Amino acid sequence: MHKVSDVKVEQDIMRINRKIASENRSFFEKNGITVFNIMGAIGSGKTCLIEHAIEELKDSYSIAVIAGDVIAQYDSDRFASHGVKVLPVSTGKECHLDAHFVEHALEHTDVKDIDILFIENVGNLICPSDFDLGEDARVVIVSVSEGDDIVLKHPVIFKLSDLTVVNKVDIAEHVGASAEKMVADAITCGCTRAIPTSCRKGEGLEEWVSFIRETLRT
Repeated sequence: MHKVSDVKVEQDIMRINRKIASENRSFFEKNGITVFNIMGAIGSGKTCLIEHAIEELKDSYSIAVIAGDVIAQYDSDRFASHGVKVLPVSTGKECHLDAHFVEHALEHTDVKDIDILFIENVGNLICPSDFDLGEDARVVIVSVSEGDDIVLKHPVIFKLSDLTVVNKVDIAEHVGASAEKMVADAITCGCTRAIPTSCRKGEGLEEWVSFIRETLRT
């Protein structure tokens, strides 16, 4: 009986999340906001890649960032230093953002003049994939320092993403990892596009920004 109850609670949580995500998506569509859900493990380079995109795009587009983390203030300060609107969301013990977190952030900030919203999800390769936030595109970022078998160990998040970014390729040789294998594995898992990058060295970042431009609402 306990197991049946647990399953029902989980189903209710997912049903509620889908409803709120749909409402978020309608809000974004109505206001012409393109939303990117940026997922990846701790230390994969999510913040750095978002910062680079901000610098490349902020002269042409109005940008905001929802910074989600156990304690969100640290990354929020980094994003704010680029002159964009930042909505910090501290999740406490939660290992992912859900649609309600996003809805709550939107209630406290006027984003109707925003063109691009980056949502930096909590550092995790498992939980975030289950929760639609109302985004237009999902991006999963992994680094070679996580090992070149990391993609095949967590296939679901790659299957459900529109882009995989394999980051920190400049250190691949030093950690005994193959960036090429990781890119190929992401495609094998079902991700439609995968690119190698080094945020520190600037490698592959043009293609990263191109993906964002291609996804923008016309």
